[in-house]
Amino acid sequence: MHKSPVSITKIHMRAVRLPLEQPLRTAIHEIREVYCLLVTLDSDAGLSGEGYGFCFGETQLRAIAAMTSAIAPRFVGRSPHDVEALWSEVFRSNNFYGQAGMSVLAHSPLDIACWDLIGKAAEQPLYKLFGAARSCVPVYASGGLWLSADIPTLEREAKAFVAQGFKAMKLRLGSPRWQDDVARVEAVKSVIGGDIRLMTDANQGLTASAALRLGRALESFDLEWLEEPVPTWNDEASSSIASRLDTPVASGETEYTRYGIRRMIERKSADVYMPDLQRMGGYTEMRKVIHLLAAHDLPVSPHIFTEHSLHLVASAPNATWCEHIPWFAPLFKEKIVIGNDGMVDLPTQSGVGYNFDWNALEEFAIAV
Repeated sequence: MHKSPVSITKIHMRAVRLPLEQPLRTAIHEIREVYCLLVTLDSDAGLSGEGYGFCFGETQLRAIAAMTSAIAPRFVGRSPHDVEALWSEVFRSNNFYGQAGMSVLAHSPLDIACWDLIGKAAEQPLYKLFGAARSCVPVYASGGLWLSADIPTLEREAKAFVAQGFKAMKLRLGSPRWQDDVARVEAVKSVIGGDIRLMTDANQGLTASAALRLGRALESFDLEWLEEPVPTWNDEASSSIASRLDTPVASGETEYTRYGIRRMIERKSADVYMPDLQRMGGYTEMRKVIHLLAAHDLPVSPHIFTEHSLHLVASAPNATWCEHIPWFAPLFKEKIVIGNDGMVDLPTQSGVGYNFDWNALEEFAIAV
């Protein structure tokens, strides 16, 4: 076995722009491309750890990269095993700049890279080090069924997801007329049948009254959940909707750290929680949040970061689904394979098990 790395010796940062196959639209977004900051930590054991974060604009990426550059020197000369100390130090040092938002986004790739390095040094996949609960996890298709798609397109995409092996998929809502959203759900359900689970996502685009009206109109479709019906800051509305609908309400992807999720739990803002790996600040904080939810017997389904979230779902008995979105597949040499049962096997490689494909990424590189 490799000896555990004594210290991190060098940090590299690179940026890429990944164009999407086609523009997509939600109730509040129009997206044509994603920008990723890739971080590599070299160690004196000859091993390297990798992590990344993303945003939707080059200017925003440059700002995040500048913040990551400010944080990074704290990691040089430290052991990657010092993740708890490093996370706390960085979090406290960012008090002046805010302990949410960009400062957390900037920290996340460094923390993820530390954990990748820890796993590689131990010659174990991360979910084993976290404490395995399963070796394969259910995934749902989240890379289609956008609000910009008309009903014939939705039907084609839904059929394609079923053919790929998915046993669940997510449909975006938020049409100007609530009746059109009902028609979209009805069209997809008629294609996938009763054995395939359907999630819906309004992307925070509705008012409280509109969300309640739509939620009640959709009750008969036996949805897996209604996601983010109202803006994330409106805990009162979200809690009210969750208490008045039989359909579970899912939320939490735009909250930061355990403190944002704790507030949501206290206010009963959701039935299903969806923390985002980079808004949690990496694996170190994300695992605390999952355990916090477990202590309240609440289910968790992490927001995107499929390749990295697999380890979280595989090591958490209270985790239900892993979100599969293909935007970041070009980053990695290894590719996710969906089984006919809608499950994905966890990687057997050490660490995250998905490694940056630098040759393929050359054409997407941008300067930061």
